[in-house]
Amino acid sequence: MPLSARPAASVRQDAVRGTSVTRVFMFRDPDGRIARLLERGVPVEDAVRLFGDALVGRRVVEGNVFLNEGIQFIWQAVTGASGLTYFGSNSCIGVGDGTAAEDPSQTGLTGTKKTYKQVDSGYPQLVGNSVKFRATFGPNEAAFAWNEWTVANGCGDGYVNLNRKVGALGTKPAEATWVIEVMLSIS
Repeated sequence: MPLSARPAASVRQDAVRGTSVTRVFMFRDPDGRIARLLERGVPVEDAVRLFGDALVGRRVVEGNVFLNEGIQFIWQAVTGASGLTYFGSNSCIGVGDGTAAEDPSQTGLTGTKKTYKQVDSGYPQLVGNSVKFRATFGPNEAAFAWNEWTVANGCGDGYVNLNRKVGALGTKPAEATWVIEVMLSIS
């Protein structure tokens, strides 16, 4: 039977689902010693074991919105489009004070205060059908209310942003080191 003659009921729709888990670890770190260690790619769990008394908080947030520009980038990469700036070591995590709801048409952070930071050494990492990004914001970096975050292929809104999430993570003090891990999955 030709495709055009098949009844509509025989058409199957596959569901593709994108998910995200974000973890933030908050350390008291006035001299930046913990930040320097984590930027070299040392596992957060090791930093917690070594500097547990400096750990002042942690947050776990699920969910995000994959942005249209990020989805289009993925398909361009799959089809071999030329001229792409790949993520890899170019990857950055941006944090900002914006509170506008996530929308797939957005192309970056929406707040007035925002800071992008290149991912730590050894990141991003493939973990099954997921990719984990991690960036360390040391003393005097991004010392404002963290209400939104994104993963981009460069450090700024002018690059391709894969996702955006809004959620109150807290206000980072200037003398603190905060580590943000973003695990993006497609299933």
